[in-house]
Amino acid sequence: MPRRHFVLVGAPGLERIGIPAESAPAHPGSTMSGRTPGRAGPTSTAEPPNWESHMNITAVREISLAVNAAHRFIYLVPESARQAAELGVTDRAPAYFAFRSAPMGAVAWQVTLATFYNFSPRAVRSMTGVWDAAPPERWQAARYTAAEHALRRVGVGLTDDQIAEARSLIAPVVAAADYAGKPLAAANASVPLPPDPLTALWQQVTVLREWRGDAHLVVLADNRLGPCDCNVIHTATGRLPTPIVRATRQWDDEEWAAATERLVTRGWLETDGTATEAGTAARERIEVETDEHCAGLWAPIGATGARRLVELLTPVDEAFTAAGTYAQLS
Repeated sequence: MPRRHFVLVGAPGLERIGIPAESAPAHPGSTMSGRTPGRAGPTSTAEPPNWESHMNITAVREISLAVNAAHRFIYLVPESARQAAELGVTDRAPAYFAFRSAPMGAVAWQVTLATFYNFSPRAVRSMTGVWDAAPPERWQAARYTAAEHALRRVGVGLTDDQIAEARSLIAPVVAAADYAGKPLAAANASVPLPPDPLTALWQQVTVLREWRGDAHLVVLADNRLGPCDCNVIHTATGRLPTPIVRATRQWDDEEWAAATERLVTRGWLETDGTATEAGTAARERIEVETDEHCAGLWAPIGATGARRLVELLTPVDEAFTAAGTYAQLS
């Protein structure tokens, strides 16, 4: 197949690729099972806790941004392309879908389409054959190798003690998370961690990045914002450049125009495609609803622990930014 420029970045619900879906999961104020995938546990019948009172929503947004920032390099570093090429896949689109789908096993492209939500079927169909090139276990191992080599190359400024502290904060969050309705997060939580401590921290970050993403897609659906429509309002509110989104999600002109018209009818866009005040407010409301959904996720460490984790994760993004990893996005 022809080689295409395929840049995929973004935070789940923040500058989400849509990426990274994805019956509706429990609101943070509802009972949470505290189960990990494949592990049964008692379900409380007591009055559900109000997690919002224990976890400041501002802190939720801060840690969500930090988690995404510490995860995102994997989509842009040359180490990922090299590892995919070693598996026989040189096009960035199918490699992206294979790397990110691998924790779910050898799923059909339609399953990836459902869990990634905002890509067009024509974009995701490009992954046909990736499991013939290599089984999911090899793709996951290759992703770990790419992450480890990239982290070493840029020289992340974290000591062994700081890595251990970060993992001590993030581990209870991953362990206590409610994975109902969170397919990508659950899949990533089921994958054995790599032996390298910093790469293991990155995988734990990935679990929580996908958890927010899975939650965000439920919020999008609840707000009747479909797969193409969410991309249109996303770009109209300046969260990602339109050319990048159009190239990676591969919605054609007719589909993009139809989504734009639907948003104009809702009063979210002007006829020229710019966001209205109502559209900008609606897009931010969706972010706030996603934050509220995620408040209970961070309850095991609270706002203080979350903010400390922000501090510990920040050097990852700083190192990759200094190395020029994200220059192609500007």
